[in-house]
Amino acid sequence: MLSPEYLLATFSYVGLALIIFAETGLLLGFFLPGDSLLITAGLFAARGDLGIVEIIVLVIVAAFLGNLSGYFIGRRFGPAVFARVKFLKPEYVEQAREYFDERGNQALVLARFVPIIRTLLPTLAGTIQMNPRTFMISNAIGAVLWGTSVPLAGYFLGKIIPKDVLDKYILVIVGVILVLSFIPVLLEINKRRRR
Repeated sequence: MLSPEYLLATFSYVGLALIIFAETGLLLGFFLPGDSLLITAGLFAARGDLGIVEIIVLVIVAAFLGNLSGYFIGRRFGPAVFARVKFLKPEYVEQAREYFDERGNQALVLARFVPIIRTLLPTLAGTIQMNPRTFMISNAIGAVLWGTSVPLAGYFLGKIIPKDVLDKYILVIVGVILVLSFIPVLLEINKRRRR
């Protein structure tokens, strides 16, 4: 049911916008297929099933609004959660604040390209009360870069691969892309374990 091909064939643009919004802004959306959905949408556009311009505009708007909602959720509820949950220590908030003061803009832009992190970072930014103007600028830049580049990658891939091959192997192609999108997360986890 969460297959990108099924979601796009069944729910089209509306499903795409809702899933991108949830995946980028609601903490429970971390399991949704962000990158693979955008690549698949680009592949669908290459086949002529969807429009690439419509996809890009929808994704940019949904990603921007998703992160914005995550930020406000963190701003409103984050401090209370950190105060009540025992394993979330106050020093974690301070460490996050220091990190955001140093690299917050870059982190928010680059997080767009890393599954799970793109879901969590906006809420964390709100929790530590990151400057709203700074957040909005980074959010907009990240939404435009991610919302343009990933669907276009799928679109150009779809134009290179012959239509009959694409139709036959679309699930394999999307599966490979999904696995590749988790490599940065696994590398970061491995790096942290070594420390």
